[in-house]
Amino acid sequence: MPAGSVRQTLRTFGWHEFTVESLVDLKRRHDVTASMVLPARNEEGTVAAVVEAFVPLRDAHLLDEIVVVDSLSSDRTATVATDAGATVVHVGEVCPAVEAVPGKGEALWRALLATQGDLVAFCDADILDVGPHYALGLLGPLLTEPASQLVKGFYRRPILGVDGEVEEHGGRVTELTARPFLSLYRPELAQFVQPLAGEWAGRRAHLESLPFPTGYGVEIAVLLDTYAAVGLAGMAQSDLGSRTHSRQSQQALGVMAAEVLATALRRLGIEPVGELLRQFSVDDHTELDTLLPLLERPPVRSLRG
Repeated sequence: MPAGSVRQTLRTFGWHEFTVESLVDLKRRHDVTASMVLPARNEEGTVAAVVEAFVPLRDAHLLDEIVVVDSLSSDRTATVATDAGATVVHVGEVCPAVEAVPGKGEALWRALLATQGDLVAFCDADILDVGPHYALGLLGPLLTEPASQLVKGFYRRPILGVDGEVEEHGGRVTELTARPFLSLYRPELAQFVQPLAGEWAGRRAHLESLPFPTGYGVEIAVLLDTYAAVGLAGMAQSDLGSRTHSRQSQQALGVMAAEVLATALRRLGIEPVGELLRQFSVDDHTELDTLLPLLERPPVRSLRG
């Protein structure tokens, strides 16, 4: 907890509190612009629907741009996204002096260099039931609360099995890694329903002051670094309804958890002594080794300077 702070209640909103008309009016009064960013890697099957959900908000002038950051895809993600109405940028074409690496955080960091909005919202490109209300819930607290620097989304998270039926609910990395860490070391942040949510928004000036891990540690890093910079008074969360996606393997979630843990511990001054995650196949105990992407990009502000 930042020095001198007291235990506070996190401001919580819901997308239904905002309308397109009211937010467009506030946006004009505050004279700000807004960008929607979709990081995508091999999401040709879902990215079009996500883009199309936000196009009406661009037509209504709530969003000034919808940008898909293609993170080294090997499929038709870029073509499909362009056809759906998005502006597509490739990670390697943004800040080409810095070699692009795979990773969600890498795509988000480069998105700050490729977009113009004073307010920047992020949304994953693999969601099956996204709607324009996501943007309302993320931008609303920024437009109505001048102190807000970061807004995290939360939602119900049904997970579909291979047969298309709901098998369980998501958030396993949150409940097994992020929430225990926050409860023990940053208890005020344990108020966030989904601290690792991929749907979040912030003010550009603030986001450009933060370092960005290149991998899945980006969400926990932005959360912890924002708290260190502005405290809970500069943060909020917003209920976005539901978010349905397909399940990931236990091994894939283990890689995510390792990246989240390494990033969080780094904020406590504890540097990793290894970069290799060792796992074993549940069938034959074959060793599965994954090199963790623990690289962090410097604040965009330092590049602009």
